Amino acid sequence: MTDRRLWSYKEIAAHIRVQPDTVRSYRKHGLLPPPDLVEGGRPFWFADTIRAWVARRPGHRGGR
Repeated sequence: MTDRRLWSYKEIAAHIRVQPDTVRSYRKHGLLPPPDLVEGGRPFWFADTIRAWVARRPGHRGGR
């Protein structure tokens, strides 16, 4: 089953247990995948996009 909920920096940060500014920094440095949607200048990612990214991150130990 796919999870097409859209996550902002805030939801991503909560998922990986960091501050939203850290997630913004990841994007600035090209460490996040491209957003699935940009609305009103704000980027959003599908939950599945972020979960796949988390699984590929170095040092990933299962997450949530």
